[in-house]
Amino acid sequence: MKMYDEKHIKNVVLVGSAKSGKTTLAETMLFEAGLINRRGSVEEKNTVSDYHEIEHERGNSVYATSMHTEWHDYKINIIDTPGLDDFIGEVISSIRVCDTAVVLLNAQYGVEVGTELLWDYIDKYQKPTIIAVNQLDSDKANFNQAVEEAKRFFGPAVTIMQYPVNQGLNFNCIIDLLKMTMYKFSTEGGKPTKLPIPDEEREQADRLHNELVEKAAENDEKLMELYFEKGSLDEDELREGLKIGMMKHQVFPVFCLSGRKDMGSGRLMGFIDNVAPSAVDMPPELTEDGREVPFDPKGPTRLFVFKTLVEPHLGKLSFFKVVSGEVSVGQELTNEKTNTTERLNQLFIADGKNRNAVDKLKVGDIGCTLKLKNTSTNHTLNGKGAVGSIDPIHFPNPKVRIAVIAKNKQDDEKLSEVMAEIHLEDPTIEIEYNRELKQVILHGQGELHLALTKWRLENIYKMQVEFIKAKIPYRETIQKPANSSYRHKKQSGGAGQFGEVFMKIEPYYDGMPPLKEYPVRDSETHDLAWGGKLVFNNCIVGGVIDARFIPSILKGVMEKMHEGPLTGSFVRDIRVSVYDGKMHPVDSNDISFKIAGMMAFKEAFHNAEPQLLEPVYDVETTVPDEMMGDVMTELQSRRSIITGMDNRSGFQVIKSRTPLAELDKFFSVLRNISQGRAKVNVQFAEYAPVPNELQRKLTEEHQKELAVENH
Repeated sequence: MKMYDEKHIKNVVLVGSAKSGKTTLAETMLFEAGLINRRGSVEEKNTVSDYHEIEHERGNSVYATSMHTEWHDYKINIIDTPGLDDFIGEVISSIRVCDTAVVLLNAQYGVEVGTELLWDYIDKYQKPTIIAVNQLDSDKANFNQAVEEAKRFFGPAVTIMQYPVNQGLNFNCIIDLLKMTMYKFSTEGGKPTKLPIPDEEREQADRLHNELVEKAAENDEKLMELYFEKGSLDEDELREGLKIGMMKHQVFPVFCLSGRKDMGSGRLMGFIDNVAPSAVDMPPELTEDGREVPFDPKGPTRLFVFKTLVEPHLGKLSFFKVVSGEVSVGQELTNEKTNTTERLNQLFIADGKNRNAVDKLKVGDIGCTLKLKNTSTNHTLNGKGAVGSIDPIHFPNPKVRIAVIAKNKQDDEKLSEVMAEIHLEDPTIEIEYNRELKQVILHGQGELHLALTKWRLENIYKMQVEFIKAKIPYRETIQKPANSSYRHKKQSGGAGQFGEVFMKIEPYYDGMPPLKEYPVRDSETHDLAWGGKLVFNNCIVGGVIDARFIPSILKGVMEKMHEGPLTGSFVRDIRVSVYDGKMHPVDSNDISFKIAGMMAFKEAFHNAEPQLLEPVYDVETTVPDEMMGDVMTELQSRRSIITGMDNRSGFQVIKSRTPLAELDKFFSVLRNISQGRAKVNVQFAEYAPVPNELQRKLTEEHQKELAVENH
C-alpha cells in the first residue's frame, strides 16, 4: 500500500439520520476510486461498511466502520456511522478523531431528527463541516427546502457550492459554483461530462457564485483586500478562503449527490482532497491536564485509542489515530493509564471486515492493531519522549435501565465477564452490580440499545438471558424525633447476655443545632456509602454504659440502617443520641449492646413517622415548538415538576424533576410523541419524599414479599 505523508491524509466522518444514505455513499466513494470493483448495497447486505450480522438483520448501521479510499494522490479515511441516537457513542468517538464531518441530508426530508442530535457534537468539537444533500434522484427531492432547513438549524455558515439543475427522478446535472461548470452524468453515473452553464441558469449561477466569493473572502483579511481590488477571487483563492472559513466553523459548503446512482461523489472527494483540512492543519489535541499536543510529524510517537471492537475468532481490535510522530510494526509504547508496555506486533488499515497490513503509519492517519492486553478506548499510547494522556472522549449519561439475569444460574460468572467485555467495546453501555437491589442492572441510551445488547448476548456470546424491570433504590428516613429503650437479656446456663440502651433519634439536616437535652461527650458524623449522613452522639454520663460498648451500639444501629422497616431500603439522614442505659458486670458484652442498639433504633424509627424517599432526576427535554404541549402533558402524567423552560432556535427546552420510577419507558413514549425529534439529558438530582399513597402501596408490597420469604 502506498505511503502518504501527513498533508495527503484526510479523515472524514459520514454522519446523518438513518436512511440518509451514508453507507451507500461510502460504498460509492470506494468504487469510484477503484478500491472495489463492484458496488454492494444495503438491501443485498454486501457493503464494505455494514458487515456485522446484526446490521444485515436490521438493514441499517449499528457500528461505526472505518475504511479508506485513494483519490488523486490523497488518502481519505472514511468512518461510516449509525444514524440512530441509541448508538451515539459510535458517532461521538468517530467525530472526535476525524478532521472533517460530512453531514448527509436526505433531499426528500431535509434536516431530520438524527442530524439535529448529531450536530451538537460536531459543534462541540468545532469540526470543519461539509453538507451533502443526497438522494436528489428521489421523486420528492427538494434541494432548496433542504438548504433552508440547514441554514435554520446550522446557521448562516451554510454556503451553496453546488445546486441541481433537474432534481427528481431524471436528476443528472449539477452546477458547480467553484468551477462555474455544469456536470452532466450518464445513467450509470461515474465520471461526468463538463459543460458550460446553460443560459437559463447563468443568472442564478452568477448570483450564487458571488455569494460564495464573498463568503470565502470574509474569513481572511488578505483575501478581502484582493476581493475589493479585483472584484472577485480566482479558483485557488476561493479554495484558500473556503478552507479558512471551514477551519473557523464559519463556512459549511453544500454539495449535491446521488450516492445510489454514483453522481457527485468524485467532485466531493476532490474537494476533500484539495480543501478539507488534514490533521496537521487542525488545532492541537489537549492532554488531560490541559497541555497542547500538536500534530507534529517529527514529534514523539503518540496514539489515541478511540474505539475497541471484540470480534469472534479474532480477538480485540484497537482503533487509533496517530496524534504525533509515526508508528511502526514492532514498536513498544507505554500506556499512560495502566502504566504498562504494549508491543504493536501488527498494524492495519481497516476496510470494514478486511484488514490491510502495513509496516508504518504517519501522523494524522487512522489504523488498528490486534490484541493489546491492557489498552482500551480513551487510552493513550506514548513512545519515548511523550508524556501525558490525551483528553478522553466524554460519552453521554445513560437514559434507560433494565435488570439482566442469566437463565442458567451456572452462567452468572460468565455473564459478568461478558458484560465487562461489552462495556469495553461500548462505553455508553454501563453495568451496575447492585448489591442493594440484588440485581445486575444494564444502563443504555435507549430501548433499541438495550435490545441490541440482548441480541449480542444471545447470538454472539451464546448466553440465554432475561431482561426484567430494574428495581428502584429507595431510601428511608424519619420526619420527627422519637425516644426509645430496649433491654436485651438472655440467660442460658453459664454466662448470659445483658445490655440496655436508651436513645433519641431525630431527622438530620445540614446546619441543625447541637443537641441540648443531653450532654454530648463525643459525636461522630458518618458519610453513608448510599448517600446522606448518620450523626452518632454518645451522651452517656456516670459510666452507666462502659465506653467500650459504645462502638457496639453504633454497629447495631448501622446494621439496622442497611434494611429499613418500610421497604427494606437503606436508611439515611438521622441523628442518634444514646443518653442512658444499664449494664451487668458479668453478662454485658459487645453482642448484647449491638442487639440492644439495633432494637432500640428499630423501635424509635417506627415511632418517628418513617418517610420513604425516591431518587429524582433532572430531565432536560428538547422538543420542536409544535410538540411542546404533548410532551408537557406526558411529563406531568409522570409526577414531574416543571422547573424551567428555554427557547433554542425552533425548539423548546423543558426542564423538569422526574422520579426514576416514572422514567420507565419514558424515552420510547417520547420518541413516538415527537416522531423521534426529541432529545433528552438526564442526571441524578436528589432523593425526595414519596407521596403518602404510593408509600403505603410500596410498604404493603414489601410486607407481602417478606411474608412469602418467611413462609
